[in-house]
Amino acid sequence: MTQASSGMAAALAITSGNFTFTNTSLEGVKIVDVACFGDERGYFMETYKRSDFLVGGIDAEFVQDNQSSSSKGVLRGLHFQIARPQAKLVRVVSGEVFDVAVDLRKDSPSYGKWEGVVLSAENRRQFFIPRGFAHGFLVLSQTAEFAYKCDDVYRPGDEGGLLWSDVDVNISWPPLDCAYVLSEKDRANPCLKEL
Repeated sequence: MTQASSGMAAALAITSGNFTFTNTSLEGVKIVDVACFGDERGYFMETYKRSDFLVGGIDAEFVQDNQSSSSKGVLRGLHFQIARPQAKLVRVVSGEVFDVAVDLRKDSPSYGKWEGVVLSAENRRQFFIPRGFAHGFLVLSQTAEFAYKCDDVYRPGDEGGLLWSDVDVNISWPPLDCAYVLSEKDRANPCLKEL
């Protein structure tokens, strides 16, 4: 599911090694499909290989790995770092989420536009979000383990947020059979016009 499915249909895909990198409608944002090798014992897959990511157009030096666990309906975001923005490579280890990137680059033709993709343990898909974007996700399964690499360390005093329900951004969050669960901080995030 993306904001502009026609952008995905016409997207250019590059394969290098065990990865296929697909451009989205937002410059720099990429979907990364990963080859998985399995048999009766289980499976094996690479989740990152710098040389292949360079071929795929991702030149980020990751310095911090994070992982979170959330239950169904939890919506985390939309987060960004203000003075020291981070690029992120995100994936789901177990469960399923709807992951979103919003372009906050003021000089970008896609400023204020969003891209969303379903990430799951089953599809093993990854999402690359470059610097200059707000990021968030909604948990669709009963629980989800979410892992991501960052190209700069997290700085609590540099944290910014964008309201998940901003009408000008107009993200099409999937409907659930339960209420969305947000932190107090995320409920109070400003709209795009206020940033």
